Amino acid sequence: QVQLVESGGGSVQAGGSLRLSCAASERTFRTYAMGWFRQAPGKDREFVTAITWRDGNPYYSDSVKGRFTISRDSAKNTVYLQMNSLKPEDTAVYYCAVRGRFGYRIYAQSDYDYWGQGTPVTVSS
Repeated sequence: QVQLVESGGGSVQAGGSLRLSCAASERTFRTYAMGWFRQAPGKDREFVTAITWRDGNPYYSDSVKGRFTISRDSAKNTVYLQMNSLKPEDTAVYYCAVRGRFGYRIYAQSDYDYWGQGTPVTVSS
């Protein structure tokens, strides 16, 4: 059982920045990728970004491309999400997730095996 613990959420004004972290408890889990998803009030959870663990290839949704940066520290089993130029529409609960299987649909929530509890991000205008 892998436990994911997110941190770094909070409130910020539009144009500001936040950095989220997600630490995985289990080092023996064969990780293919780790990702971030978010769920805004009244909306479905959506893909934000993911990174492949072995070679560090990042993937982004169009809505965050150029503003968010995902990175990982393999030694710490931790993934980070640097969020810049935040907009009110970025307000959501952000979830970290990990997947062990290879797949072309890096954005597919169903392919992720473990999820964190979520950390809220609020961006005010």
